[in-house]
Amino acid sequence: MKIYLASRSPRRQELLKQIDVPFEVIDIDIDESWDGIEAPLDYVQRIALQKARAGTGIINEDSPLLAADTAVVLNGHILGKAENKEEAASMLTKLSGKTHTVLTAVSLIHKHEKTLLSKSNVTFKKLSAAEIADYCETDEPIGKAGGYAIQGRAAAFITHLDGSYSGVMGLPLYESMRLLSELNQ
Repeated sequence: MKIYLASRSPRRQELLKQIDVPFEVIDIDIDESWDGIEAPLDYVQRIALQKARAGTGIINEDSPLLAADTAVVLNGHILGKAENKEEAASMLTKLSGKTHTVLTAVSLIHKHEKTLLSKSNVTFKKLSAAEIADYCETDEPIGKAGGYAIQGRAAAFITHLDGSYSGVMGLPLYESMRLLSELNQ
């Protein structure tokens, strides 16, 4: 069964292809701003569900729709997506030598709404100013939560991952397959 994916993320598309799920991308646009007060766990679940709900107005309601949201959290604060090299460098400086949490919520709407959460802890090595500057020059961190891409060059910064690699990438495959398997029941 084909699903709809409410995401422009090439990484989410790549992950669905990896597990051989046929899908069609739909383009949605919602306000993803964080007020700084809402708990990060509540925030990612709310945004994933809002993305899915926004998509249901675009597609045939008999088709399943999947959406996800990812947040990098350090000391209870969401770092957001790096919009430029300076923001990315600031985020990477904060993450340097520390363990942070990556929360990814995935929502599926098909007759019912259901959301599952993936929580991973990622530890970065102590980064030098030159490593941060060199990485930011690649433009890889732009548009990425926390200013890095685990599937890219930043993989060399990670000393430990406790959780889901695909969840850190942006679509936890275990949780996604749990949701999708319920479609056949």
